[in-house]
Amino acid sequence: MNLDQARGALVQEARELLVDMENALLEIESDGYNAERVNAIFRAAHTIKGSAGLFGLESLINFTHVVESLLDQVRNGEKSLDGSMLSLLLTCGDYIGSLITAVEDRSEVIDPNPELRAHLISQLNEYLEQGIEPVAAPALPEQTQLSQVPSGKVDVLTGEEVGSDLWHISLRPNNDVLRNGMDPLSFLRYLSKLGRIVYLHTLTDTLPQAEAFDAESNYLGFEIEFESQASKQEVEDAFEFIREDSQLLILPPHSKIEAYLNLIVSLPESPRKLGEILLKSGALTAHELQRVLALQSAAPQPAPPLGTLLVEEQLVAPPLVSAALSKQKQADDKRVHEQVFIKVEVGKLDELINLVGELVIAGAAASLSLRQGNPAAMGEANEAVANLVEHIRDASLSLRMVAIGEVFQRFPRVVRDISKELDKDIELLITGADTELDKSMVEKLADPLMHIVRNAMDHGIERSVDRLAAGKTQRGALRLNAYHESGSIVIEVTDDGRGLDRPRILAKALEKGLVQPDQVLSDSEVFRLIFEAGFSTAETVTNLSGRGVGMDVVRSNIEKLRGEVEVLSVFGQGTTVRIRLPLTLAIIDGFQVRVADEAFVLPLDQVVECVDLGPQVELHDLLNLRGEPLPYVRLRNLFGLPPSVGARESLVVLQYGSSRAGVVVDQLIGEFQAVIKPLGQIFAQNKVLSGSTILGDGSVALILDVPNLIQRACTAAENTTSPAVQRAAITH
Repeated sequence: MNLDQARGALVQEARELLVDMENALLEIESDGYNAERVNAIFRAAHTIKGSAGLFGLESLINFTHVVESLLDQVRNGEKSLDGSMLSLLLTCGDYIGSLITAVEDRSEVIDPNPELRAHLISQLNEYLEQGIEPVAAPALPEQTQLSQVPSGKVDVLTGEEVGSDLWHISLRPNNDVLRNGMDPLSFLRYLSKLGRIVYLHTLTDTLPQAEAFDAESNYLGFEIEFESQASKQEVEDAFEFIREDSQLLILPPHSKIEAYLNLIVSLPESPRKLGEILLKSGALTAHELQRVLALQSAAPQPAPPLGTLLVEEQLVAPPLVSAALSKQKQADDKRVHEQVFIKVEVGKLDELINLVGELVIAGAAASLSLRQGNPAAMGEANEAVANLVEHIRDASLSLRMVAIGEVFQRFPRVVRDISKELDKDIELLITGADTELDKSMVEKLADPLMHIVRNAMDHGIERSVDRLAAGKTQRGALRLNAYHESGSIVIEVTDDGRGLDRPRILAKALEKGLVQPDQVLSDSEVFRLIFEAGFSTAETVTNLSGRGVGMDVVRSNIEKLRGEVEVLSVFGQGTTVRIRLPLTLAIIDGFQVRVADEAFVLPLDQVVECVDLGPQVELHDLLNLRGEPLPYVRLRNLFGLPPSVGARESLVVLQYGSSRAGVVVDQLIGEFQAVIKPLGQIFAQNKVLSGSTILGDGSVALILDVPNLIQRACTAAENTTSPAVQRAAITH
């Protein structure tokens, strides 16, 4: 049995059960007590506890057992589920979620929040008729067998952890330290500037007989108990000038080891080497790491693991090495298990299997026609294979498509908690939760949507008294909506609050120098200013918002997904934040065009029509398309390509949302499937390009960003200064 896969299944199942628990609790709060929902909550807690038992996850088992005991009494009618108990159970679900995350990160031996755990168990026991004695989360043992860690094993584990809250410094200057002009006592005096020397014992075990005594040689060593809040690096730096001529051992106090453990757990995933993790946490200094790496390099092959050497040299306490090794494995495991489990409808999987079967048959037919030398049959077989490949592509991509409800489902709890914190009556309405988008976008959408929802509740929706005074209903409405449009997915967050104050936003932008006093801006341009870094009109800073961070993060995160965000607002009536994203980041149906000798690709879903301009038409920034003005851009001018001689140019009409524009090209090639390849960092600032693809002949074609093209065309048309511009009339 693959325990890693089983652990991943445990994490996935537990998170799904926690979502079900939270939804059931929120439904009970809004609709009243329901025995079936209480039973579902109990079963979820019981299942999580049982699954944790398979892996011996005592911390998770013990806590979930207390929760389960209270739920059992509620289920049997011995306790009533009131509002305060419901809030407690929701918080318990959050804490269980943190324990599940610790299991995923291989750090379950460290309690993610011991203070919260103790508080929750105390509150749970107050509800129980007879308090259940809580079992504390298992602490790291003083001598953990690191061979239990799956990666980077430490074979031998020795050394002791400092039991007091004092630093222990062992200093053994070499015999020649005095000849080199260094006085060890001066460094001890300097050490006193960093703290207090509590105890100093002078070692005289190397003193020779009187006749062999050399006045210029050093024979003394020192054992020091030191009280200080300094870091290990600062303590080591006190001996910087004699470090190379001495044996120096610095053992941190017990309290420091606790701090190091917490730092290791909280480190990001970027440091992936054992030495780097310990260095980042402060448990190891750069000089100590270099010394141990030198020992490892000089050791006979196979060299002992770094963790073993660190423990043998008494540079790092065994629990710290154990925690660092777990952290080291965490980053690799997270990549291995990330998005391993995706729920797939059986119908979609059956369709894919059937298509693969048909492809096998079509491939056999193609091989047979090739052996028979039948060109007509070969052509038919090739066409059949091509059609099946396209269908298999669509079926495969559909496996990655998940309902956006997976993102929306976390917001009922968010809205409930924040509305209570703000003392506001807010109702959340969700529509379009079954709208599908690429799985890779789901988690990346959570943070931007969270920022938008928090801002809407904090700054947008008024308190009940203010709403009644403004002639509105007492309860505010916050709506999450999603739908498909023009090959994109659109997500809207709408509130019926006070709306955006245009004059106030403009005044703040003038104050910050974001706009000029004589600059004329449309409503959309003014509202777009709220996405500038550090921009905020909030008079007070709250726990939720008002610091000028968040909305700029929203815009940058959405742009990383090749999307855009816009704001629509009516003062006094409400605000809508609209996010538009491509359906997938992998493969698109493209429309290939050429300018000079260069190939470009436009997303087919955003191509409306193609029009032949004719050879004699003079074009400007705006033209008349069957009586309607249409802004456009020339790809030739945009990319600085050489002019064509006598070529009949064509106009490709594009649409993104409600906006339209055209691009002028030399040649229309036609439809084809484009596999999107990311561009390098050198093109990161080029907003016209969204990626690249490889054509059938091996050449590269650039994929154009339609929203940016339309914006450029509209801006160029608005800046056309001549009122007498001749506009070509296209009526065919």
